[in-house]
Amino acid sequence: MLNEVEAAYIAGIIDGEGTITLTRLHKNEYRRPVITIASTDIELLTYLQSIIQGTITSKKNYSPKLHKDSYTLTIKSKVTVFYILEKIIPYLRVPMKKCRAGYLLKNYNQVTLRNGKYNDALRKAKLEFEEGFFKL
Repeated sequence: MLNEVEAAYIAGIIDGEGTITLTRLHKNEYRRPVITIASTDIELLTYLQSIIQGTITSKKNYSPKLHKDSYTLTIKSKVTVFYILEKIIPYLRVPMKKCRAGYLLKNYNQVTLRNGKYNDALRKAKLEFEEGFFKL
């Protein structure tokens, strides 16, 4: 459970270093909502992971003399992503991120079937939703 201070803090981090997007986790499936936060501060990501879950991965550093090691916190669980978005949307300040969060919350469940079996009309609606999301 996020309190208001944590929600506002996470919103600020997502505004600055995060991404709210749709991505495919497997080649032959539709895109699903994901939140990612990139940082060179592993302590920050570990703290965030302790309150919002997710997975931390490290990125390959090809120039250690020029660049710090960097990491990404990825939240893939739909339930967790939607919970976070609902809590942080009042505090988001970057217009595109706020629009994307609102668009996901309002439309994703309407075009997504639990069983993944889409007829032509539902498939078209799903693809139009994805197209609309990326136009924001």
